[in-house]
Amino acid sequence: MSKKALVVYFTWTNGNTERIAKALQQALQADILKITAPDDYHEDYDTVVRKSQEEIRRGYRPRVEPAKVDLSGYDTVAIGSPTWWYTIAPPMSTFLEANDFAGKTVVPFATNGGWPGHALEDIEKACKGADFAPGLAVQFDSTGGSKLVSSQDEIRSWIQTVVKAVC
Repeated sequence: MSKKALVVYFTWTNGNTERIAKALQQALQADILKITAPDDYHEDYDTVVRKSQEEIRRGYRPRVEPAKVDLSGYDTVAIGSPTWWYTIAPPMSTFLEANDFAGKTVVPFATNGGWPGHALEDIEKACKGADFAPGLAVQFDSTGGSKLVSSQDEIRSWIQTVVKAVC
């Protein structure tokens, strides 16, 4: 029986997390699920920074659109989020808290603007009962832009490691 993989991600408007998610999806030949929230954080960078800081401080969990996949059909679930105030974005927290990852292999990844914080550890804490493949924090520029700072070689190497670990 071959293992079935899913890449789940939340991304901000410039799509940095989405870029990594799609590269991993292609390498794993996985299904993909983009987490969306009714208020999908379409404001400018400074507004999203202020808003997310307050949401994280309060432990706010925004409503997200229901997942269009059944996680029980997957052996491996890669989970990607931008790092906001040293942790995962609130919409990803909502998704993780609503799902069961016991018995699955989870591949955590997070994008950041120079402050990776504890986003990878927070994904692991939220996925109780899961096993974990190596994660990766990917750095983009610190102004909310889409200029990659981490090396492409590091990303490619991580993806190859993940493929070997879960396939």
